[in-house]
Amino acid sequence: MTDSHDLELVLKSHIPIVVIETREERRAVNLIQSLQFSIGLPIYQWTVTEGLQRIDLDYEPQRLNSEPTEVLGNIKAGQNAGIYTLLDFHPYLEEPTHVRLLKDIALDYHVTRQTIVFISHDITVPPELKNFTALVELKLPDEATLRDLVNDIAEEWSKQNRKKVKANPKSFDALVKNLSGLTHSEARRLARIAIYDDGAITPSDIPEVMKAKYALLSKEGMLHFELGTEKFSNVGGFRKLKAWLRQRQPVFNGELDGLDKPKGILLLGVQGCGKSLAAKAVAGVLGIPLLRIDFSAMFNKYHGETERNLRESLKAAEVMAPCVLWIDELEKGISVSDSDGGTSKRVLGTFLTWMAEKKSAVFLVATANEIDALPPELVRKGRFDEIFFVDLPDEMTRALIYEIHLRKRDFDSNNFDLVRLAAASNGFSGAEIEQSVVAAIYTAHANNIELSNNHILQEIKITKPLSVVMEEKITALREWAKDRTVPVD
Repeated sequence: MTDSHDLELVLKSHIPIVVIETREERRAVNLIQSLQFSIGLPIYQWTVTEGLQRIDLDYEPQRLNSEPTEVLGNIKAGQNAGIYTLLDFHPYLEEPTHVRLLKDIALDYHVTRQTIVFISHDITVPPELKNFTALVELKLPDEATLRDLVNDIAEEWSKQNRKKVKANPKSFDALVKNLSGLTHSEARRLARIAIYDDGAITPSDIPEVMKAKYALLSKEGMLHFELGTEKFSNVGGFRKLKAWLRQRQPVFNGELDGLDKPKGILLLGVQGCGKSLAAKAVAGVLGIPLLRIDFSAMFNKYHGETERNLRESLKAAEVMAPCVLWIDELEKGISVSDSDGGTSKRVLGTFLTWMAEKKSAVFLVATANEIDALPPELVRKGRFDEIFFVDLPDEMTRALIYEIHLRKRDFDSNNFDLVRLAAASNGFSGAEIEQSVVAAIYTAHANNIELSNNHILQEIKITKPLSVVMEEKITALREWAKDRTVPVD
């Protein structure tokens, strides 16, 4: 069914208040106007800047009715049947007088046939009005509609420039795919930018479209688009994880049918051992965007808002699919507490429901340092495809990590005794190994001499690694993980 048909059914069902939450205000108003003959009622539009205006007959706006209280009072007093479309009324729904006036209008619907339609990007209906309200969602354009849209823009450009838009089928399909999840107007705007830039649809257009799409969908800093992913060649160790991903990559990318698509992994382990770096590398291996949820920005003091923030962020991630969704230090956002009025339990419930019902190609990568802070229902078998344990690197991996960090800083690793450095740094995490290199470079620079093996060995000697400082805690974590997780190496 079309949006027009759905809206017509609601408007004819004698529901006093209709809510249309959309970023396409003009399209929603046009849909209502297109139904004027089938509904057979006058159609009015109100904005705080123009006042009330009858739009089915293109009357002049009544600026006398620009104030919210006045317009609701006049609608109630006039008792004129009609569709009253109120644009961006959401800030005024917190006023008790407005809520009472709206309730009075709703209660008199059987006499007046007055329908109030709210159109806004975000509307919270007061509890007193929920029994009188219906929500109408405008459908996002499907693949066929997006193809027509891109073709229309390409034809428009061709007419203006008297030559055809350059595009191969693969680039065209990639552009259409990456416009999914956007509204008609947003998709048109991004497709126009891609085509009008150079009269061509090329692979180089896709990253720019993805960044612009993320900017439209991101929720107030809760969902971050990580521009830089990593290569596993820059991550020391993780041999079993790399093999696990290689086996599943063709299924996730749709190159192999008949097997269940991977859902996600939990990386549990010692701090500083590369879990976050591995999360970035997963996106690099799969060749898809990396999104990160910031749980600290999600929590809100108002009842129900935190769960809503989480739902909206997860919904935005699904729109960006295929993608990797990274949740760093999961235990800090999901741990259940009895001291927050039940918010953490509701957040956990929302998250578990999404994990169970998710159908989109969103691959979840969660990292955690403290297993005892995670609720049991989150780590049970089936929530994640696999739980990997990231331990302190062994000697061979430590040598590889030293080689990686020296190379990243433009040093020739052949000039260093990597085996000796690896042996001396027993018990060091990847982060501690990196810092020994960084500190040694500063020391060498301060003394105006070339970096040498001895500089790094000296930094190793004066460092107390976490494995020593937090020995008991790390030992307990290893014991828990021994028979419950898969080692990454």
